[in-house]
Amino acid sequence: MRTDIFARLDREPEPPKIVAPRMSRHRIALFGGTLAFYLAIVWAVLITSWLVALDWKVMLFRPYQQWPELHAFLDYYVVLGQRGPTAVMVACWLGWRSWRQHTLRPLLVLGTSLLLLNVTVGAVKLGLGRLGPHYATQIGSAEMFAGGDIFPSGHTANAVVTWGILAYLATTPRARRYLSAVSATVSLGVGLTTVYIGTHWLSDVVLGWAAGLLILLALPWFEPLIARTEAWIFAIRERWREHRDGARPAPVAGSGTGSGPQPVLLPQSMATDGLAAETVTAAAEPVLPAGHPAPAARARAHGGHPVRPGSMPVAPAGIRRPPPHTERGARGTGSTARPMTGG
Repeated sequence: MRTDIFARLDREPEPPKIVAPRMSRHRIALFGGTLAFYLAIVWAVLITSWLVALDWKVMLFRPYQQWPELHAFLDYYVVLGQRGPTAVMVACWLGWRSWRQHTLRPLLVLGTSLLLLNVTVGAVKLGLGRLGPHYATQIGSAEMFAGGDIFPSGHTANAVVTWGILAYLATTPRARRYLSAVSATVSLGVGLTTVYIGTHWLSDVVLGWAAGLLILLALPWFEPLIARTEAWIFAIRERWREHRDGARPAPVAGSGTGSGPQPVLLPQSMATDGLAAETVTAAAEPVLPAGHPAPAARARAHGGHPVRPGSMPVAPAGIRRPPPHTERGARGTGSTARPMTGG
């Protein structure tokens, strides 16, 4: 018997309908400004502007040598930006939310955002082909189109998207403000940690922040598609349930738990035509293997009397068994017919 939290969840009423955010004018303005900033960063790196010079200054400063005591902690902290561990953690929490709210929207929003992240960030990484600080070949160079895959920073963009989804799916303004602050802090720390370790340029991190923010701002455009996908999944589930219930055999009327023959229900017309008795008798007879004599044939072979399997023929009613042998005395007493010996 379930008496824990699962039993309490079963008694909870249906949650209110959650209204998905729409693409408001304020959000469109933020999206446009972030996109312009994104393109400006890419252009500044392509023309090897002052931003590339700043990248080299930070890289040659070598923060991991200036503060070596932070290295052990930041090696673990940067995991908050890795796609695999963070996606599993957030998916577990959103799966719980989906169960509580009786909707697949949280999980579908996470899947949509991660798909957009892989497509957009991955395409720019491979298209620009920038090398990282550890593989730089010429001081002051932008290291573009050299076969690299670090621009923009995937750790930073993933941290913005994965933890920002929690704020995007918040149901109250207060929770949204707190989760926005937490996600911004985590993503900022992950980006700076990659610069500290030396795996990314500073411009990589700045572009990663912009790339992740663009995905979060664009999610309302995909809400209608998410709603249709959820309805399609629920429709498939209902059809599968109907197919599963229809494939179950219908219970036989009058079936019991015993192993003996069960009564057969006959139509009224058969009973009035005098066929009921023959049908019931035929249904009650056991099915015998091929070559085995029928009960009627065995009865005729033994003088017309029914024979029980594995026993002697049964005498018909009205015939008494022969009396016991007259020479055998009663049990426990001596016999009077015993011959006399000796004498």
